[in-house]
Amino acid sequence: TMGKLQSKISFHTTKYRAEGSVGQTGPAGASWQHSPAHTDAVTSVAALKPDLCVSGGRDKSVAVSSWRSGAALRRFTGHEREVTKVTSALDSSRVFSASRDRTVMMWELHGTAGPSQHFPGHDLVVTGLAVSPDASQLCTGSRDNTVCKWDTETGECLGRAAISRNLVTHLCWVPGEPYVIQTSEDKTTRVWDSRELQVAHTFPAKQHIQTCCDVSQDGRYCLSSSSGSAGHGAEATLWDLRQTRGRVCEYKGHFQTTTSCVFLPRGPTLAPSIATSSSDSTVKVWDQGTAGRG
Repeated sequence: TMGKLQSKISFHTTKYRAEGSVGQTGPAGASWQHSPAHTDAVTSVAALKPDLCVSGGRDKSVAVSSWRSGAALRRFTGHEREVTKVTSALDSSRVFSASRDRTVMMWELHGTAGPSQHFPGHDLVVTGLAVSPDASQLCTGSRDNTVCKWDTETGECLGRAAISRNLVTHLCWVPGEPYVIQTSEDKTTRVWDSRELQVAHTFPAKQHIQTCCDVSQDGRYCLSSSSGSAGHGAEATLWDLRQTRGRVCEYKGHFQTTTSCVFLPRGPTLAPSIATSSSDSTVKVWDQGTAGRG
């Protein structure tokens, strides 16, 4: 069934141009320019604080930017290859980055330009990165079929678990819980108990690779997104984490791989919504509750 796309909402539009200028459309037609945060493709972006975001790029760098002004405030370099994932605990000034150089690094927003901690240990590109809400622990995943847990203060590896064919694509921490959600190229979405680093639950396998995952702020639901082509697959799936731990509904409408999925912040007058991005060059916003009911 086709999910209900929220297409009738009127949004204030901002146009982003490749050369680094930002033109804002509006009554005054105001515009401004700034230097781009990266010199090559941006591979990952995450919220850092209410007015900041962190991004990683093919240029091997990590940048902290203000989403209000668009200005890059800090730029960290140290990885030897492309940065694949970035993340941060929202109440922390620590930034974490994963790379094709098989390492993970921690950076201090108000510290020196170099990394404050290294987390080496994976045998292949690191593709999953999730930090605990208090930023004391870090979970990482890789195409080497392993998930690792780290102490962010000491850099010590606290656990390592391997599952055959578990090529990790994404990790995210459940707010207020010791659980981590993980998607994989083996078409499954797993729930890890970070305390013993054991799989607590595995959702039924989908028909396509699971590319990304996210968890709602109340910790009740998680999302996963699927690869696909020519209109087959490419859906996002809503899973119940607390009750049946089963599939709640699906959001279908993309024609190519759904590359990312996220729960949108809920406003006082807005219904719960999610957003998905796709290789079909679109971003879609869905009503979380009515998708899957036509």
